[in-house]
Formats: sequence, structure tokens, C-alpha cells
Amino acid sequence: MRFTRAYSSLSGAIPPAKAKYVPSAGTYPRGFQASGVFVGVKPGNTSKPDLALVTSDRPCAAAAVFTKNKFQAAPVSFSRTLLRNKANAGLRSVIVNSGNANAVTGIGGLEDAASMAQTTDQRVGAEDSTIVMSTGVIGQRLPIQKIIDHIPVACHQAGDSHKHWLNCAKAICTTDTFPKLMSRTFALPASPGIEYRIAGMTKGAGMLAPNMATLLTILATDAPVAPSIMTPLLRHAVDRSFNSITVDGDTSTNDTVALLANGAAGGTEVASAASPDYDALRTVLTDFAADLAKYIVRDGEGATKFVTIRVVDAATEDGARQVARSIALSPLVKTALYGKDANWGRILCAAGYALITPPTHAPTDADDIAPEKTNVSFIPTDGSPELKLLVNGEPEQVDEARASQILEMEDLEILVRLGTGDKSTTHWTCDFSHDYVTINGDYRT
Repeated sequence: MRFTRAYSSLSGAIPPAKAKYVPSAGTYPRGFQASGVFVGVKPGNTSKPDLALVTSDRPCAAAAVFTKNKFQAAPVSFSRTLLRNKANAGLRSVIVNSGNANAVTGIGGLEDAASMAQTTDQRVGAEDSTIVMSTGVIGQRLPIQKIIDHIPVACHQAGDSHKHWLNCAKAICTTDTFPKLMSRTFALPASPGIEYRIAGMTKGAGMLAPNMATLLTILATDAPVAPSIMTPLLRHAVDRSFNSITVDGDTSTNDTVALLANGAAGGTEVASAASPDYDALRTVLTDFAADLAKYIVRDGEGATKFVTIRVVDAATEDGARQVARSIALSPLVKTALYGKDANWGRILCAAGYALITPPTHAPTDADDIAPEKTNVSFIPTDGSPELKLLVNGEPEQVDEARASQILEMEDLEILVRLGTGDKSTTHWTCDFSHDYVTINGDYRT
């Protein structure tokens, strides 16, 4: 049967297997409102919300991490410049369209991004205060007048209920099969009597690899945070969440993760990286971002498995990350997982070439991998004992029936012990199926 994940897939029903990830309620940060409205940016979209707005009733400290792709979309260039000029202070809103990436669109694309921001600024009454995001097909100009005409609608319909936030999360989706929205509460040491709140939404299902993925993410909190520490807070969280997921190894032109903090809940401002509040907030933000990022992997195009790759006992954290990413990116590993084949040789092979230098570079003496110390195991998600595949460089007699049983599960953990140190990392990925090719073969249509 032919798989038909539509470009604007949320116009249809959410698959039953994914419905459990969609929240039915939430606790959202004070002072923020959200909306998602229909514009029809992409001609084939006749009903799905495709213009999203998150806005604060007061100025926010803000930061963003952007794609490293050299062909960066107009909204990326616009928003990076805005945050630099504003020194991460005085931001109010994020406006997002799906259906068109506004990427590789020249000077006209930059003008369109600026028009989206200026129109939003006018509606919220704050000049130079709007971050812009776009996602969709590359190389086509936005139907900018349609978008501009609907920004007042998005502002008028904004609210602080769960329904408002969920509609907003739906509006940023493209090939996603479910809206990815989360919220939670937390406390900070210096203000123990205050319940702080954080909410976030993200989109992405394909073109997923570190630096970052084809994703857009909006994070908002009512905690008071100084603009000067927003960037290191966010970068730490992104490196351990959105830069630790992989679907297919492609890095897009539009990737943006933005964080806004408006301080509406009150309390002592988190003003220094040396404070206990900074450590506490960084942990909350990192854990929250990681949980949100996992939703993207679970919705990977054509994916049938959610795979956690843990690399432990490494000499360096960077080496552990490179090994984990190499395994996550390997088409041979990913297709074996789809085929339920316990082909651990492919895992070992991907680990083995993770740290080698390109042919044009001089070789390096990497101490992260010692074949005689390397161990590879499958960790079942049902709590049963690990299945050892390789122990100190020696192959185990694998129980193929047990391996097949483990690989039948939707969730799987691959554990690699390098035996060269005490550093570790975690990476999340999925398998490769026939449907991935079908989905991306039909992407523009």
C-alpha cells in the first residue's frame, strides 16, 4: 500500500499511535498568548492553520540558535540581526508561517521577512520586537500579501488557553503527523514560593541532523532572566537536545530554536551564570528541550522505531558525540533496524569511522576508540537484561531469536561502551523505511 503523508498532514486525522503524544491540557507561562490561523500559504493547503503567533504582553529577554547551513533563509538572517541589534532584550513576539521556507529568495525574501515582523510589531505596539520563522519549500517567494493580511487575525485570535497553544503548534507543522507541544512547571532556589512555567512547541519530521535539523522551536517561560545569559543557557540546552537528534542526516536552511523569558511570574532575576538559579534553570531547560526534541524523532518520516544511542566510558565528550552521531546517521544501521536485523557489525563499523580524518587531512591520534575495549549491547525497553553483542572486542554468540524479539519493540536502546574514559553522551534517532523515500519523492506535490 502506498504511504501518503501529505505535506500539510495535520489537515487529516492524527495517527492513533501518535495521538498519545498530543497533550489534552497544559499549564502555560503567564503573560504569553498564542494563536494559529489559516492563510493558505501553500496552494494545496485548504484548511490547516499555517500562520502561528506567540506574543508576550511585556518585553522579553530572548535568544535563538540557528542553522549552520551556508544557504540561510531570509527569516534566519533577519532574526539573527534583530537579536544582535537588540542585545537579546526587548523582544515581544514570534511570527511563523509554514508552507514556504522563504529560503534562497534573494533581497525580496529579506523584505518579506521584515514585512512580517513590522506588521506584527504594529499590532502588538512594540517596534523591532518580532522574531520571524518560516518553513516549507525552498526557492519560492512567499505570498506575502496573504500573510500580511492575516497577521492582524492571528493577533486578534491570540489567547492563553490550551486550545490557543495547540492551534499554534499545529500551524507550524509541515509533514508532521501530530502537533508537538509541551508545558510544565518548575521552581528556582532564590524564589522557592513561586511556580514558574515553561511551554514549548516544535516541528520537524525530515531533514533532521545536528546543526540543527529542519526544525522550528519556540520556547517561552515566565521566569525572570537577564538578557546577557540567555544565549549560553539556550546553547547548552540545544546541544543536548535538538543537536542530539537525527532522522536522515540533512541540515536545513531555516532551522531556528528561540527562547523568550518575560519575567511575568516575578521573583529574583536569574542574572549570573555563577548563581544556583542559573544551574537549576539550565537543567530545567535542557531536560524540557530534550523531551520536546524526542517527539521529532518519534515522528520521523517513515519511521517505525525510536532509537536511543548511548555512548559511555569515552575519553572525551566530543568523541562520544561523534561516535553516537556516526551510528545515528548510518543508512546501513538504520535499514537494519527497520528490517529487525541484529547486524551489530554495522554499528561497530559506524563507530569505527566516526573519528577518522578526511583523505585530505593529516591523520590524528584519537584515543577515544580502542577495539579491544569496545562493548556493544541492545538494551530492551521492557526491563529485561541487556543483549550483549560485543564484549571487549570479542563477538558474543548472539541469540538471534532474542535479538528479533527486542527489535520488534517500537523503542530500542543501543549501548556502546568505549572503555577509554568516563565521558558519555546520548543521541536519539529512528530507522529508515520504504516510506521515507516515498514521502520525500512526493514532497513538493
